[in-house]
Amino acid sequence: MITKKTMLCALTVLIFLAAPLTAAQEEKTGQEETELSLITRTPEEGFQLAIVLARKGVTETQRDKEVLKALRPAYAHDPNSLIAVSQVVAIYFQTIAAANNYWSDK
Repeated sequence: MITKKTMLCALTVLIFLAAPLTAAQEEKTGQEETELSLITRTPEEGFQLAIVLARKGVTETQRDKEVLKALRPAYAHDPNSLIAVSQVVAIYFQTIAAANNYWSDK
């Protein structure tokens, strides 16, 4: 059973990823900020895309940048929060890998 504390930790960890994307990060994924696709050339690009998706999910959910910044100290040093964010990115990466047929045809 997922507790309220666990859900709060997961949400706050996702906020950690909410910093705006840089041009270099967008270039790494091969995607423009407004045009996302699950199809990537390599697993490495797929992993970068998983991070982008996690960050975009947070910024779409919590659009108030000041709230995002205010919450950061509460989770930045919490190991459970860091583990939770790793799980979210891993789930996105699983989805991307499946969409790319695990890069077996590349």
